[in-house]
Amino acid sequence: MGKNETCDLSVIIVTYNTADLLPRCLNSIASQTDVFFETIVVDNASTDNTVDLLREFAKHINLLTNEKNAGFARANNQAISASKGKYIYFLNPDTEVHAGAFKEILRFMKEHPEVGIAGTRIVNPDGSPQSSVEYKYPGQRHASEELKNLRGEIAWVLGASMVARQDTIHALGGFDERFFLYAEDIDLCLRARKDGWLIGYILDAVITHWGGQSELENPSYEVWAKKLAAELAFFQKHYTKDTLHSIARSNILQAYWRIFSLKATMPFLKNKEEALNKLDKYRLTLQVFRDRNA
Repeated sequence: MGKNETCDLSVIIVTYNTADLLPRCLNSIASQTDVFFETIVVDNASTDNTVDLLREFAKHINLLTNEKNAGFARANNQAISASKGKYIYFLNPDTEVHAGAFKEILRFMKEHPEVGIAGTRIVNPDGSPQSSVEYKYPGQRHASEELKNLRGEIAWVLGASMVARQDTIHALGGFDERFFLYAEDIDLCLRARKDGWLIGYILDAVITHWGGQSELENPSYEVWAKKLAAELAFFQKHYTKDTLHSIARSNILQAYWRIFSLKATMPFLKNKEEALNKLDKYRLTLQVFRDRNA
């Protein structure tokens, strides 16, 4: 593809320590037919052999490497700047693209010009459905005023397999880099809806998703902390102080109740380790929202 040549679809993958899964993902991409596409992979300073493996695919991908982990949002923005596609497809490395998926993605986006961002059907490795479409935002029951008059029913789609119009992405300024990991897809979809776009769902484009592979080595408590921080950043960005106060109060009350319930039932539980992990998570939730509400 020439320097100024455009293509139908720019496939963007951000990877961190997923060498074991990348060949399956990249081979499934290479098997897509009847679509003119490019593949851009951004490695976020992996410590395994990811980069060496990616160099074996050098003829088929545009590889960008970071010296330190820049975060999911910033790495995607790097790839967006280098992309030439009319549509930009964000794909996790722990996925496998089913036959004909790219063709269905393009067909859907061309037939629905009112859709700025769309998700695909995502399944688990055993073929069971995986949640990829959401109709409410975190804390939405407290934020009716902030979220009124938005077009369409779909609130957001999972960023593991998400396509957007290049014009939409550039108008939105790409991903918000304040979100290091988690909630960046929720934020992007909400901003698109605020700009008048619909969020779509492409039933006939199917992706298998293994899920959470880059976080496997991190304790569940650390993952919970990251998700909680991202959720709080979303609340602070999009909701008023009064709404944020209501959300904090609700989370505090729920955390107190969960902590009380877990302590009361602990002597009777067989899996005490799991209960202790939950207890730590709710204590963290209590601390975060109590500090926020202070």
